[in-house]
Amino acid sequence: MLEKPLNLKKARILVTNDDGIHAPGLKVLHRIARELSDDVWVVAPEIEQSGAGHSLTLRRPLTVRKFGPRRFSVDGTPTDCVLVAASQIIPDRRPDLVLSGVNRGANLGEDVTYSGTVSAALEATLIGIPAIALSQVRDLKRPIKWATAEAHGPDVIRKLTRFPWTKDVLMNVNFPNVAPEEVTGIRLARQGRRVSTIEIVPVRDPGGRSYLWIGDFTSDEALDKGTDLATVDEGAIAVTPLHLDLTHQGMMRKMKEAFR
Repeated sequence: MLEKPLNLKKARILVTNDDGIHAPGLKVLHRIARELSDDVWVVAPEIEQSGAGHSLTLRRPLTVRKFGPRRFSVDGTPTDCVLVAASQIIPDRRPDLVLSGVNRGANLGEDVTYSGTVSAALEATLIGIPAIALSQVRDLKRPIKWATAEAHGPDVIRKLTRFPWTKDVLMNVNFPNVAPEEVTGIRLARQGRRVSTIEIVPVRDPGGRSYLWIGDFTSDEALDKGTDLATVDEGAIAVTPLHLDLTHQGMMRKMKEAFR
């Protein structure tokens, strides 16, 4: 929970991701964080953990490797990284802010339930550290526009940390797949839903054995306007506050009669 405006110049910032310690998006986010503060730590998964969701490593020990000053990897999930960083790696005091990303691809609509990027921010929120997940929307056929996230990321983070946040809220930011100068603004957007579903691709290996490959959503077309999906499609940066409490209060009220 962010109880008051955060002085970023004096803040301790933890940078993590789900694409791994060597991911280009992590380097982008590290540069963004260094523009905001001199006290920046990097703790990221040793290998890519895309789609890991909010998973913990419980059946084996974790190994931490040091890559340089304030730069570490953990051979676990993004959730593991946040927990290990806050409790073991970073000395003296915990981070004031966790930044997760910049993810190689969108985390929009249904993505947030699968995303290791969002889950790292979720874990930070659970242990009481304000957190922002950042993702760069991409087109699989063209180079990813990292410059867009790098150009606009600092301003978005400054805006988000200027006011208190409601308890148990994390921020999800998606940068559109346009050049930095083509961004049409920063908009608040609710979490959306896609028209399509995830593609399951049947294929065969060289030996003729069949197997299944879980692909991506067949389309990013949004069901409704005003959503994160629709916002980035219009060239704007989508900012979505996500809440840890998944309880549907309206349904709770309807169900009370049946459980009296």
